[in-house]
Amino acid sequence: MSTGSGLWDRLRAMVSRRRAPLDRERTDLVVVVSSFDDAEACSAALTRGAESEPYWTESDEAVLRHHLTLPPDSVGRAVELAAQDGYTVGGSPVETPPAGDASLRALVLQRTQVLDAMHCAQEKSRMVSLAQRLGGTALGWDALQPPVSPD
Repeated sequence: MSTGSGLWDRLRAMVSRRRAPLDRERTDLVVVVSSFDDAEACSAALTRGAESEPYWTESDEAVLRHHLTLPPDSVGRAVELAAQDGYTVGGSPVETPPAGDASLRALVLQRTQVLDAMHCAQEKSRMVSLAQRLGGTALGWDALQPPVSPD
């Protein structure tokens, strides 16, 4: 009779080969793809990111960041709602409200995930909806990964 230890050894080896999750705080992360055009499909942006330096790597995790502007009294609620889906506040906004405009605050919400066109589009839509419900605007998104060379 087999004890199944061969199976356990193979499973342990598979788990040990997995990469550690991408740390959002790494200092070597670069923007590999971005889209601040409402009409641009996520698939088009990701294709563009895969074809130019720094290259987006489809199979690797990325830090997906959404750039929003919101009324100051809505920022806390936005952070609370986004946290339910694993988002945290982070990064510097690409655009900031005009100087002296106290009616809006820039906010960047980010999370780590493997990025594909379908999930990117879902998250983009989710952030547009969140911003609109709270009286703000979703400006666009970008994704960060460690820089790599093309194969």
